[in-house]
Amino acid sequence: MKDLLLAIDQGTTGTTSLVMDKSGATLARKTIEFAQHFPEPGWVEHDPEDIWHSVEQSLRGALDGTNLLPRVAAIGITNQRETTLLWDRATGKPVHRAIVWQDRRTATRCEALKREGHLPKVQSTTGLVLDPYFSGTKLAWMLDNVSGARARADKGELAFGTIDSFLIHRLSGGASHVTDVTNASRTLLMSLKELAWDDSMLSLFGIPRGVLPEIVPSAGVVATTRGSSILPDGIPIAGIAGDQQAALFGQACFAVGDAKCTYGTGAFALANVGSEPRASHKGLLSTVAWKAGGEVAYALEGSAFIAGAAVQWLRDGLGFFQSAAEIETLAKSVASADGVVFVPALSGLGTPHWDAHARGLISGITRGTTRAHIARATLDGIAQQVADLIESMSSDLGRPVSKMRVDGGAAANDLLMQIQADLTGVAIERPRELESTARGAAMLAGVGAGLFATLSDAAGMARPERTFTSNAGASERQKAREAWGRAVARAMLH
Repeated sequence: MKDLLLAIDQGTTGTTSLVMDKSGATLARKTIEFAQHFPEPGWVEHDPEDIWHSVEQSLRGALDGTNLLPRVAAIGITNQRETTLLWDRATGKPVHRAIVWQDRRTATRCEALKREGHLPKVQSTTGLVLDPYFSGTKLAWMLDNVSGARARADKGELAFGTIDSFLIHRLSGGASHVTDVTNASRTLLMSLKELAWDDSMLSLFGIPRGVLPEIVPSAGVVATTRGSSILPDGIPIAGIAGDQQAALFGQACFAVGDAKCTYGTGAFALANVGSEPRASHKGLLSTVAWKAGGEVAYALEGSAFIAGAAVQWLRDGLGFFQSAAEIETLAKSVASADGVVFVPALSGLGTPHWDAHARGLISGITRGTTRAHIARATLDGIAQQVADLIESMSSDLGRPVSKMRVDGGAAANDLLMQIQADLTGVAIERPRELESTARGAAMLAGVGAGLFATLSDAAGMARPERTFTSNAGASERQKAREAWGRAVARAMLH
């Protein structure tokens, strides 16, 4: 019986493979981490072969010793989105390390394009802003800085892709070069309305059309496995979505106004805005939510580049604790941050500021400040960034966001979720299982492979468990938000 779904969740610090049943229960999972590379300040890279090995190892770890593989009906893939790869079409070998979404090396190029007056056209065409976050300027950098790359690209010898494209190329034995609409919508190269590569954007960024993958729906069979040492030939790859869109789908945010926030390396809030894209006046991005079951949905998105990564920094950079989970206990040991404010702009600031040069700032330190206060301020800083996103969404939607569904590793932190509710006054709904990103990929694969007849049928995989509501008064909330605003202004001084 083919009744299970295999989800590959390829993230910024590791890859998780999961086998899920149609109810959304996880039957097997394995996570494999891989190295991050920081060759220069503001640069972040991954070795594509490390990514691929992490996929293979996570698949093997999830499937070995089980009898689940013969029951897998389809594969769903979700991925870190803007991370950019360029590889040889003939050999599949990357020509450079992947440039990660957090990388800021093209900030100067983005600023030059803004000065030249290109921002309005870019926004109206792609729904995005001119920021080094997105793939277009990363790809242009590779073509201009990797020896011989542009000449080879012009000859059709090289292939560009985000992580989904690279994995499908490998899983299909090199047979398929595709990306789905959600990932394509993060490149600065796709028309948001036409869902097709846009010639004016290709010209602006100097991208030859021949390197681009085919744009396909988020649900539907686009390739089958071939030549894998772990998976048998012929398993359909039937679901693809960038990680944040996958989480929106995995939380069953199918109605206009439904919102979610994923707390991972960064924090990303999305709200479903329906079948037509909606422009933001508050620094949010307009993006594709999914194309599935014959329907296209759009979303508004707010991005905070550093969330869980701030906790990792306390652990690895400052040695505050051995395990990231320990931050909750440490932060709970004090009643508040005692005036300490941490703006975790370790990779610049995203929505609503879009300041690539902003840097992290800790203010309000006194002789009485302890590790616990800084830990508490770190959780406050994560929640404050998300509060900025929620305020922007409410303004663009023309109505308050009354509830927000949450997922991602840091959403397991009860204190963080309570702080989030206190700062926003929004009900925070957390599902029983936090694997919403992988669940969304599995749900899309289920729709694409015909296991679910409709999106509503797939929604049964999403199950809420706990709701956090605010314990703070309006004046307390306003005081905290004003202190945050002052600290952000300092972080943006450059």
